[in-house]
Amino acid sequence: MGDSKRRPLAGRRSVLLGMAGLMSAALAACADSGQGNRPEMSGEQSGAPRTGPATPPPSIAAISSEQAAAALAPATASAPPPAPDKQQVLAEFAGRYPKEWGLHITGVVNRSTSHKVALTFDACGGPGGTGCDHRLLQTLRKLSVPATLFINSRWIQANPSLSVELAADPLFELANHGTAHLPLSVSGKSAYGIAGTANAAAAYDELMGNQAIMQQLTGTPPRFFRPGTAFYDDVAVEMTRRLGMLPVNFSVNGDGGATYPAATVATEVGRAGAGDIVISHFNRPASGTAEGYALALPRLLDLGVPFGRLGDILAP
Repeated sequence: MGDSKRRPLAGRRSVLLGMAGLMSAALAACADSGQGNRPEMSGEQSGAPRTGPATPPPSIAAISSEQAAAALAPATASAPPPAPDKQQVLAEFAGRYPKEWGLHITGVVNRSTSHKVALTFDACGGPGGTGCDHRLLQTLRKLSVPATLFINSRWIQANPSLSVELAADPLFELANHGTAHLPLSVSGKSAYGIAGTANAAAAYDELMGNQAIMQQLTGTPPRFFRPGTAFYDDVAVEMTRRLGMLPVNFSVNGDGGATYPAATVATEVGRAGAGDIVISHFNRPASGTAEGYALALPRLLDLGVPFGRLGDILAP
C-alpha cells in the first residue's frame, strides 16, 4: 500500500509538507542515483571495499549547516543542547585521517549488555527502495514486538504521512539513516561500489541534513545513526558521536539487505539472543523479510526472548 493511501495522523504532517522545498532540492539527485539499495551485509559477505569517486552528489550540499542547526535547537528545557555547528565541527576534525573502515570498527555499537534483543529495520529510499513492508509492520504490531526504524531522507520524502504515523506509534522508535544513503567517510571511501561522503564537510551534511528533517518529524533529534551500506570510518564515527548520535550497526544480519528468502530470514533472526542487535529492512515488501519474521518471532517469544528498542537498552 502506498503512502498516498494511508490515513495521515493529525499534527506533524503539515510540518513535513512545509519542508518539501528543502527536501526536494536536497534529494532530487539522490532519487536518480540508484545507489541507495545495496544490501547491508556482514563483513564476511561484503569483501574488501573499493575506492570510488570522491565527489559527493549535489543533494548533500543542498541542506546547509544553518538549516540543520536551526532545526536542532532544543524544543524544551529538558531537551539536549544543540549540536555544534558545521564550522566548529570542521575545525575540530581538521587534519584527521581515518585508520579504520568497515562495519564493526572502533566506536560503533554492535551489541548491547541488555538481556533483550533489539530489532532494527532500515528504509533506504531511492529507486525501488521507497516501499513499505506493511506485512512486517503488522506482524510486529500483532505480537507487540518493539523495534527501531532507521529511515533515510528520501524515504521520508516519498512517504510523508506514513512517516508521521510511524513517529506517533509508541511501539517504534525512529533513527537517522542519513541524507543521501551514503557510506560515512571523511576521505571518499566506497562500499559495495557506492562512493562515500568525500570529506568531513560532506560527512557532516550526510549526518545533519536528515537529523534536521527527522527532528521536524518527531519533535526531538534522533539518538541513533546508521549510514547507508552501514560502513563508517573511525573519524566519521567520532564525528557522529560529537553531533549527539550513537553510531549503531548489528551483530545479526537478519535479511541480507532484503535479499534472503523467508526461510533464511527465519533462521538468521531465530538465532538472536541476549544483547544482539538485528538488522533488516522494512522498505522491500516483495522480499522474504516479512514472512521470515512471521516465522521467527512467535518461536522466539515462546522461548521467552524479550525485545526492546535501542533507546530502551542503550545508555544515552
